[in-house]
Amino acid sequence: MGEVIESGMSEFAQTYGEWAVIAGASEGVGLAFAHGLAEHGINTVLISRRRSVLEEVAHEIRQQWGVQTHVLAVDLAEPGAANRVIEGVGDLQVGLLVYCAGGDPNFVHFLDSPIEDAQALVHRNCVVPVELSHHFAQPMVERRRGGIILVTSGAALVGARRMVAYGASKAFDLVMGEALWAELRDSGVNILSLVLGVTDTPALRRLLAARGNLASPDDGTPIPGAATSEEVVGEALANLSNGPTHFIGETLREGSKVLGAMARNEAARVMLEAGAGVMDQKLS
Repeated sequence: MGEVIESGMSEFAQTYGEWAVIAGASEGVGLAFAHGLAEHGINTVLISRRRSVLEEVAHEIRQQWGVQTHVLAVDLAEPGAANRVIEGVGDLQVGLLVYCAGGDPNFVHFLDSPIEDAQALVHRNCVVPVELSHHFAQPMVERRRGGIILVTSGAALVGARRMVAYGASKAFDLVMGEALWAELRDSGVNILSLVLGVTDTPALRRLLAARGNLASPDDGTPIPGAATSEEVVGEALANLSNGPTHFIGETLREGSKVLGAMARNEAARVMLEAGAGVMDQKLS
């Protein structure tokens, strides 16, 4: 007998199931995903390091959207993080995995930071999404419905200064998502590598302020060409079934075509000459 679908569920929830696991849900794109999925009637497991912030997010989501929430305070850069997530989720029927964690808060040259910083990025951006995807995809395949969104970056397209471990780990996510899509595309499970360009998030504003590009993280100065977190989530959910890859914003889409048409050596030299874009601009 097939799985029973509640008649009161939204079409989106009927497609993907009752629960979503969101890694990196305390702010920015992860927070926007939590609200975007809750708006569709999907319950959320919220993962981040800061329990107090997650509790506030969970309360806000329950009050605004009337869905269930579950909070897991886990540092995804630490050994055993995936196991703690899996144990915390327990027997909840997860229909969506959204992996948003993994930004680089430093943006410095590889040799100017301790190796532990690079190792933490690789663990958070490569090891943990592999482990969580392997765990949650199997029951999705058995139910023949579900989805996984791996949030990656334009930094994955070609190597650039001050993004050695970050760019490499995001390239891992990009290719992993595409390969997983190829394996699962006939199973009813949608896989999407979501490639972000410049996105106006609290984390980016903190980094710009620390580098002197913004007066403060709360400075309302617009970031040139930046997408909002809500725009990212809107595009992601609209294109979840159009994998394996979706680029956010016309600028990044066109840039990916230009770089993709070049030999890799040429593309790397173009990136060397281009500099770091918004990271090198004085905004206020």
